[in-house]
Amino acid sequence: MTDDEVLAAAQADPDAPPLSSQELARMARVSPVKLLRQRLGMTQAEFALAFGLPLATLRDWEQRRSTPDAPARALLKAIDREPETMRRLLAASAA
Repeated sequence: MTDDEVLAAAQADPDAPPLSSQELARMARVSPVKLLRQRLGMTQAEFALAFGLPLATLRDWEQRRSTPDAPARALLKAIDREPETMRRLLAASAA
């Protein structure tokens, strides 16, 4: 389908009409940290424990009360790219 055909099909769907720019602007964006945790299929407590993060800090990041600093962003990027390797490395360093 062309872009125009996709748009026409979306506009014709009574169950899921496209959102206006104003509606999109009012929607809350999901935290990238929350998306990562959900993609890994973990609860907040499991994620915090597995990767050595304070649970309260993780919650603050997910609820956008604070943002990860540079070292935390590096850790999150490593977790995103190699979650099992990071889990294994962090478990070994905690032992």
